[in-house]
Amino acid sequence: MATRETAREKLVRLTRIERELWSRGEQVAGMDEVGRGPLAGPVVTACIVIPEHKLVEGVDDSKKLSEKKREALFDALVEAADYLEFGWVEPKVIDQINILNATRLAMEQAACGAAGAYFLVDAMKDLSLPGFTQSIVHGDAESYMIGAASIVAKVKRDRYMERLDEQYPQYGFKKNKGYGTAQHIAAIREYGPCPEHRMSFIQKFLPEGWKA
Repeated sequence: MATRETAREKLVRLTRIERELWSRGEQVAGMDEVGRGPLAGPVVTACIVIPEHKLVEGVDDSKKLSEKKREALFDALVEAADYLEFGWVEPKVIDQINILNATRLAMEQAACGAAGAYFLVDAMKDLSLPGFTQSIVHGDAESYMIGAASIVAKVKRDRYMERLDEQYPQYGFKKNKGYGTAQHIAAIREYGPCPEHRMSFIQKFLPEGWKA
């Protein structure tokens, strides 16, 4: 029977890449994005640097954590970070340059103040960052720093979408965070889009005869 991994064991496992880089004197930054798939709202990225002596236990891929746990970790990670910036690309720009280029732009925005860092990035390649970049597939589950970035980016975007729900309650943004749930798609078909929708994502869901 397999034994359950302790919080300390998980911390050691998730910092394997970071510890090798720290031993070489590198300042390690983690980067991840949230919001590539939704029909509405921005794509948000985070770039975070947490020194080895200030690591917070409990970090993991944000998708594996409950909303309550992410919220608790957000405050602890913000407090521990030596550097934390967010990149933010709005729906209109996503429509203009496509979601892949928008994600690149948001990552470059978030990283611009961390010149000279060693950037660990979840999956993305061909980035113009101010330091060496290592792309790691499923990085939010393999790297502590990428996992930390995934958490703070997720919480930042979720909070924004919850505020949007107050302005556009018909779409259910508080619950769906802009993703294409059945309720959200039905609302687009009934009410048409709002300014926070990505028009390039929702063409097939627009009401018949709808025009901008």
